[in-house]
Amino acid sequence: MTELAGGEVTPENARFFDSPVPVLIHLFTVTLYLLLGAFQFVPSLRRGKRGRLSWHRIAGRILIPTGLLAALSGLWMTVFYDLPPLDGPLLLVLRLFFGTAMVVSLVLGFLAVRRRDFARHSAWMSRAYAIGIAQGTIVVVTIPWVLLVGPVDELTRALLIGASWVLSLAVAEYFIHRRRSQGTRRAGRIADLIR
Repeated sequence: MTELAGGEVTPENARFFDSPVPVLIHLFTVTLYLLLGAFQFVPSLRRGKRGRLSWHRIAGRILIPTGLLAALSGLWMTVFYDLPPLDGPLLLVLRLFFGTAMVVSLVLGFLAVRRRDFARHSAWMSRAYAIGIAQGTIVVVTIPWVLLVGPVDELTRALLIGASWVLSLAVAEYFIHRRRSQGTRRAGRIADLIR
């Protein structure tokens, strides 16, 4: 954003100057999505007082559209912007796959909450958030590689970024299955008490 405002064109940012709207939409919506989304995992914010919307529900009405705009603008940039240096066909395919997966997860999460299937809603929204936050996971994956092995080439960069998405989704799946098994145990204890 600073580069766009400053007007200094470099080989790395030239593609943004030709069509700045998608990148501005992406930066704004991704920032809002990731910041607000982090608070959706706070249990006390998910519960509302009787007759009032919870913070979770209010934020959710902002998060689904911003998440969709973030994912769709990311997909648009992937398809229509020139590939930057060190981005090859594999990374392009990975971005298309995970961007589409984020859109699908958000839509399935929205449909689940409309059916009042809160467990599925939580699972799909957790997956969407994991895909969105994976760009931050890249640092966790890439810095050790660069420190231990050295600079990355096109293939290594694609594999490290892909590993970031997989790692973020693996963590999300761990918590999704943990919540599910805790719910099953809780339901079993309630059934035992009723008997």
